[in-house]
Amino acid sequence: MYMFRVEKMSCGGCAGRVTKAIRQVDSAAQVDVDLQSKQVRVTSAADAPVLAAAITQAGYPAQIAAVGNAEK
Repeated sequence: MYMFRVEKMSCGGCAGRVTKAIRQVDSAAQVDVDLQSKQVRVTSAADAPVLAAAITQAGYPAQIAAVGNAEK
């Protein structure tokens, strides 16, 4: 599980583009976007830096906020 901080997300369209960018890297990824906190939680077999790069390339600079197993 990874948590990313994505400051430029502000609407459902942004969330959709971020989710699409993640799923282009790992189509089986589980993605949970929280627009209010500007955080994206991802469960994926892909590496966090690869996912962060994909989100950033989609136009939403992403910072890795947490890596590991966390309960929702």
